[in-house]
Amino acid sequence: MLLALKLLLVPALLAVISMAGKRWGPGVAGWLAGFPSLTGPILFFLAIERGAEFTTQAAILSLSCVFSAIAFGITYAWASRRFGWFGSLACAYAVWTLATLLLSVLAMSVVAALPLALGTLFIARRAYPRPQGTWDSRPLPASELLARMGAGAAMVLGVTAAAEALGSVWTGLFAAFPVMSTVLAAFSHRANGPGYVVSMLRAMIGGFYAYIAFCLSVALLLESQGITFTFIVAVAAAVTVQGLAKYAVR
Repeated sequence: MLLALKLLLVPALLAVISMAGKRWGPGVAGWLAGFPSLTGPILFFLAIERGAEFTTQAAILSLSCVFSAIAFGITYAWASRRFGWFGSLACAYAVWTLATLLLSVLAMSVVAALPLALGTLFIARRAYPRPQGTWDSRPLPASELLARMGAGAAMVLGVTAAAEALGSVWTGLFAAFPVMSTVLAAFSHRANGPGYVVSMLRAMIGGFYAYIAFCLSVALLLESQGITFTFIVAVAAAVTVQGLAKYAVR
């Protein structure tokens, strides 16, 4: 059920975000991409299939993964000023892997994960490069949209298989694997240039505040309040924080 959800959800969300980016620009695309639209359903089905204790730990690890996700984005943004999409992606994956390996050996709790995530977002705006120049506004043909959706589905299969093979700790870490960032950055870089992709990745910072609110709610409430109440609160918190973050950025 979880795999089927991811295979349906990720391509659909990639299509929506890609069309939003075409219509309203990279800022909106990045803002939407940072929302816990993939991690949220994963944690929900983990709670049903694996129980509260397992899912609470996965939520804490997913919360800490803001660090590795932002590391991915910053690296890609800087690399895109020198390399094409493939070279930029290789650099970003190398840094993401190092950051995730570091997280995997740390004893994470909410007390440690929350300051790490918030501190990462505080530093991120200063660490990203500024978008330079203008970017092309090309049509988004159906073939490219389908290619993005197919790439997202393929990545979901690979990430799911890797997480299951590597154990419970990596389930939480891989729940925050930058599937959305990978597909959106690579295709946008190729189609619209580095200025567009830098602007989009910077905008994802605002979306990650909602991601933090969601994971924090699950980590704090699930074991004591149950699945239904916890995920209602988590979604409400994420939506509220998403709106406030957008207002604050403006």
